[in-house]
Amino acid sequence: MEKIQTHLIGKTLTSNSKSAYQMSKKSYFGEKVGEKIQYMPTEAFYLFEKNQLEIFQKSKKLPNEEIVKKLQKIDKKFQEKYIVFKDLRKKGYIVKTALKFGAEFRVYSKGKKPGQEHAKWLVITEKESNKINWHEFSSKNRVAHSTKKNLLLGLIDEEGKVIYYEISWIKP
Repeated sequence: MEKIQTHLIGKTLTSNSKSAYQMSKKSYFGEKVGEKIQYMPTEAFYLFEKNQLEIFQKSKKLPNEEIVKKLQKIDKKFQEKYIVFKDLRKKGYIVKTALKFGAEFRVYSKGKKPGQEHAKWLVITEKESNKINWHEFSSKNRVAHSTKKNLLLGLIDEEGKVIYYEISWIKP
């Protein structure tokens, strides 16, 4: 399969290449928006690292050293999100955006597909050393519960390893 040519316009990464449509159908990378496939920064960088995608801006291919800088400008939490995204994809999960749920990602159980099943988890990412705002945590857990998902907390330690905590509601 030829490399996917993705274009960075503003804060949006899109492609209309045949390879982008094929990969979206087969591996659930990107979302069809209009006539194009749109990528989260984490998805685009994951595919870039796997040598399956190139990023262009204003018809010029971005040099490798500029790509992370551009993606960090789009998303201040890019580094944390990417570590968790990469870890979950390596483990065989389908990971999609959860922006409308107020979380970083929604994750599907292994073997489950977007559009056919609902995601099992809403994921929030954080560095292990950061403090958690309990009001924000509670609201994210409430959204997860109201959408019949569990909250998955992806904490990144000092070595860049991810520790997951699954939070669910229990009725006493």
